[in-house]
Amino acid sequence: MPEDDGPRPSTQRSVGPALTPDQRRERVELQVGIVRDQLGPDNVAHDSDEPADFGYLYRSGTILVRDADLDRVRSVDGVDVEVRDSLVGGLTLLETTGRDTLSALEEIDRALGAGVASPDHVVYVTGPVGGCCPAAEPEEPGTSTPRPAAAPASGHGQDVLVSVVDTGWLPEAGENPLTPWLRGVSGDVETYDAESIRHYAGHGTFVAGVVRCLAPQAQVRVEGFLTNGGAVFESELVKQMTDALVEVPDIITMSAGTWTRGDRAPLAFQVFWEERLSRLKGTVLLAAAGNDGGRGPFWPAAFPWSVSVGALDEAGDRAPFSNYGSWVDVYAPGVDLVNAYATGTYVTQEPPHAGEHREFKGLARWSGTSFSTPVVAGMIAARMSETGENARQAAKALLRQARRNAKPGVGARLVPDSMTS
Repeated sequence: MPEDDGPRPSTQRSVGPALTPDQRRERVELQVGIVRDQLGPDNVAHDSDEPADFGYLYRSGTILVRDADLDRVRSVDGVDVEVRDSLVGGLTLLETTGRDTLSALEEIDRALGAGVASPDHVVYVTGPVGGCCPAAEPEEPGTSTPRPAAAPASGHGQDVLVSVVDTGWLPEAGENPLTPWLRGVSGDVETYDAESIRHYAGHGTFVAGVVRCLAPQAQVRVEGFLTNGGAVFESELVKQMTDALVEVPDIITMSAGTWTRGDRAPLAFQVFWEERLSRLKGTVLLAAAGNDGGRGPFWPAAFPWSVSVGALDEAGDRAPFSNYGSWVDVYAPGVDLVNAYATGTYVTQEPPHAGEHREFKGLARWSGTSFSTPVVAGMIAARMSETGENARQAAKALLRQARRNAKPGVGARLVPDSMTS
């Protein structure tokens, strides 16, 4: 690809501020507060005494079960449940009555075995160490930071449909002369206040921009599924994703995820795969590995049927914030990428830079596995148009290439030619 064909990381700085333990706790409490405010303070609970110590967030007073297990769960002594919602085929959301969610799950575990019932986890835009947002707040691109040039009129990605599961689409980005590679992108419109851009706003547009820089002819649609503080309950997300499958996308790229109770696979996503996604034999789902700097599985990235993407820094090493482990399939550039963003004023909320005013004119510099994931999605789309492979075939071929470029202590790596200089 030409040297100016996509977003490139800066080599001038490292990502994210160094935080004291107190600042880290303050940051996590802030992020959990944003999620609770958006989804409802009474609806969101955490598995810890203090929000800063949470392992996962979940919907209060509910559990998820397979339809096939409904009668067994109803028969457990001491657990009273009522059907709240029927979800994708094979899954039901139940309300627990008379006891809290976690104690009900413990009772069901004892009677039927772990994993028969599960919390309705909160899925959020992939978080920093111990939190739930990108690896750092968006920054002004700066005059010395490389910008992605307008994508050339090549066939990369032609006839490929990419579904971006995210916060929504900013139509102004498709008209901004600074971001011509986004012309023709569509999606659920995201709104924001230009005088005070909120947390997570513009996230989906940034992701779409990364895809388009690598696959300029791809048809990209941004689904506005994570509009509430960058978070949604897994039961609601899989319902929306099922609706999105009506379009039969080739590639689904999801820069969101969650830790789970007992590190077990989230039930809604598993049923979604079994009942829906597995039946589209050429469609591939890519998911961000998360930005907690940990080894434990982050879902849905950790599923064997997804392509999980971690982040590389500018030197080609694993970014310090990226999750890692045997469940991560590939690492791609995810530090200091520059791409489309909202226009207006962003006031930082997280320590140690809380209160800073940052002015944006349609471009931002951002870091996280949120953004390394669409790098791989764009590479898959570009390969599909070059080889005629479907998305799963193209993904497998690129993963073989990534393993040939593996680095000890890191793992399999994919770096587009346009991001090597």
